[in-house]
Amino acid sequence: MKQVCGSSKLELAQYREVAAFAQFGSDLDAATQALLNRGARLTEVPKQPQYEPLPIEKQIVIIYATVNGFCDRMPLDRISQYEKAILSTSNPELQKSFLEKGGLTNERKMEPDASLKESTLPYL
Repeated sequence: MKQVCGSSKLELAQYREVAAFAQFGSDLDAATQALLNRGARLTEVPKQPQYEPLPIEKQIVIIYATVNGFCDRMPLDRISQYEKAILSTSNPELQKSFLEKGGLTNERKMEPDASLKESTLPYL
């Protein structure tokens, strides 16, 4: 979990700081726009329906997809549909591999990346 979500804490802090200043100015460069877009998705992803908590391995898959930019071009209103789609199409062994003690090696990252790229295309 720490390995997957490591950079999201910093990105959320940067997003909140920049979002406060972005309200006052309309001239934003591409990097700032990208930061605002990623931050909006990072705040949308953890939302879950009441009394329907997701198991931790499913949460990790969703957060992994967001942190690694698979949701960056997706409209915010389609995020919840996308979450359901990647959970239904992702391999249960893949979900459990995120919980293994060894963490994600470069070889292990290839499988979720390929699976997530394939499931992201219909939602863009």
